[in-house]
Amino acid sequence: MPQPTEHVAFDQAAIRSRHLLQLLSRLWAGDLARVDLARELHLSRSAVSSLVNELLAARLVLEGGVREDQAASQTGRRATLLSLNAQAAYLLAVDLGASHLRVDLLDLRCQPQASRQIPHDVTAGPQDTYARIAELSGAVLSDAGVSKAQVALVGVSVPGPVDFGTGEVMAQHIPGWHGVAVASELGALLGLPTLVENDANLGVLAEHRFGAHQGQPDLVYVKLATGIGAGIICGGQLYRGSRGGAGEIGHIAINEQGPVGRSGGPGSLESYAAAQVLLPLAAERRAAGEATRLPERFTLSDLFASPDDVLVRGLWREVGHHLGVAISTALNLFNPGAVVLGGRLTQAGDALLSAVRESAAPRTMQINHTGVCIDYSELGTDVGVLGVGAMLLGELLTPRGLRHLTQVSRQDAVYSAQASRAPPDRTQLARPNPYFSEALGASPKGVL
Repeated sequence: MPQPTEHVAFDQAAIRSRHLLQLLSRLWAGDLARVDLARELHLSRSAVSSLVNELLAARLVLEGGVREDQAASQTGRRATLLSLNAQAAYLLAVDLGASHLRVDLLDLRCQPQASRQIPHDVTAGPQDTYARIAELSGAVLSDAGVSKAQVALVGVSVPGPVDFGTGEVMAQHIPGWHGVAVASELGALLGLPTLVENDANLGVLAEHRFGAHQGQPDLVYVKLATGIGAGIICGGQLYRGSRGGAGEIGHIAINEQGPVGRSGGPGSLESYAAAQVLLPLAAERRAAGEATRLPERFTLSDLFASPDDVLVRGLWREVGHHLGVAISTALNLFNPGAVVLGGRLTQAGDALLSAVRESAAPRTMQINHTGVCIDYSELGTDVGVLGVGAMLLGELLTPRGLRHLTQVSRQDAVYSAQASRAPPDRTQLARPNPYFSEALGASPKGVL
């Protein structure tokens, strides 16, 4: 039977770990002095100094500089500022879309250090995609002059739901991907711990940490692209549902007698408003005699570039109407503080956004509509990699993640020291972290 002293020791370790994470989170938001941290964390200065010394030794925190208001003053003792060492470790963010593949190397503030993107058809299948990811990952590491040993985690955004109980992509609409354990398979190829998540879920994480509605505890992000999906934050936490399928707003039926879409059911939102159906819809309108200045063969880019065209304006109004119907359902179900629209279709501009707002308003209860913003994302095409970065930061800022982050940071210090004297022993530096490799090998999820 454990002795009481063991419980006390465990509790003290857990409390210290929590304080370390709180301190790092504060420094992620901005530079602070020890006295600021003591006040914000409600700790004594000696306790804060002990925590800071541990993080300084791990190279996760740096010190230097003073506040601007103190720099001009020569009187009194000036408080030294502490900052997060954003280059203590790095993150590989993979954004896999229906027709593109992007890999970014991010620092711990999710600032891009290098980026590569190529056209890529996701239906090429997992193995071909893994090979391209490995190539792009090597390229961004080389571009930034960073070794694989300095990478803490890899994250992958995929255009389909992920069963977080098994880690498998559940995407019957994407040939070759249904039931594939992307995290464990790609992690084994790269030799790095890897996480995978649905693109819409990552979109809402990006908006919550970096977007115009940063910190909004109840937030919905809707991605409008080849497919339509939503990410949901409730009470400050990502809501996945019981298995990971929450937010599939594109498969909501808005017309029981409508055409069969990718979901296999009739009248789904994607059958009326996804990117893949817009060109046929526009062609049908023109064939029916609607006036238009569109070229004989037109693309989505032509639709985006022709907001004043009569046919195009009517098309965006119709698409926006359908989206507004579905979004009103989300508003009535979750009562978010804001709804953010992202994805390629936002290039339609105000014509689409106005139609969405006009359609959603009368279908939403007043308590669920008053004061709610429905806006386009301001993160643009970076939303995918920023969402991956937000997910990986969330994993690292846990007790287990902090242990791994500390190990990578200290390993980086060894690498830097060796690089200044002699060629490093790369086989030693690239040795997997047993704490994480055991978890990856024991679970198909490939999650922390």
